[in-house]
Amino acid sequence: MANPKPIIEVTHLSKVYKTEAMETIALDNVSFAIQKGEFVAIMGPSGSGKSTLMHILGALDRPTSGTYVLDGENVENLTKDQLAEIRNKKIGFVFQSFNLLPRTSAVKNVALPMIYAGIEKAERIKKAEQLLTKVGLGDRMQHTSSQLSGGQMQRVAIARALAMNPSIILADEPTGNISSAQSDEIMHLFQDLQKQGHTIVMITHEPSVAAFAQRVIHIKDGKIEKDELNGKDRIK
Repeated sequence: MANPKPIIEVTHLSKVYKTEAMETIALDNVSFAIQKGEFVAIMGPSGSGKSTLMHILGALDRPTSGTYVLDGENVENLTKDQLAEIRNKKIGFVFQSFNLLPRTSAVKNVALPMIYAGIEKAERIKKAEQLLTKVGLGDRMQHTSSQLSGGQMQRVAIARALAMNPSIILADEPTGNISSAQSDEIMHLFQDLQKQGHTIVMITHEPSVAAFAQRVIHIKDGKIEKDELNGKDRIK
């Protein structure tokens, strides 16, 4: 039986930033594939290229060369409007800074992507309530961000990321602004979501956070240094 097509496939991906004075290679001939349902951490120090890679995977930036196929669709040739649609429908973003509306209830924050998609109010509120219950915040639906802890705000952000039933959840340093105890709670939640079939790609510089993923892609100086699965190198 043939292997299923990967949900993410990047091939010979490079990103070069040019100014009049100099040229900076942020990504250098990067290739990897991620299967549906995987939980992958992309790990590296500051300046390694992981943030550039995250922006490309999130359809927020384009590579200088190479290809990026997301859920069977070649992203490089899409228009700005098509990229915006992909971001809303196929990618759920979880940010270090939560990016919640501060004086808005948890349920309304989670419903926000569904407003942009034109989903009717009753349906989006029902879905938002279901998602908040799923992430353990069934008793905090009407609380605003100022009434929630950092870990609870990140749970709201994760519920919002799930609102459009995206192909992948893309998490950028999701534990950067919360305590270590709350961090472990969030990482266990990601593990639970993966067990339910969600594909998760997480950017981090912390080995203790990356350890929660089933696979870790190490990036350094714009290149993949190693790709580990269950403690064993896939490539060297």
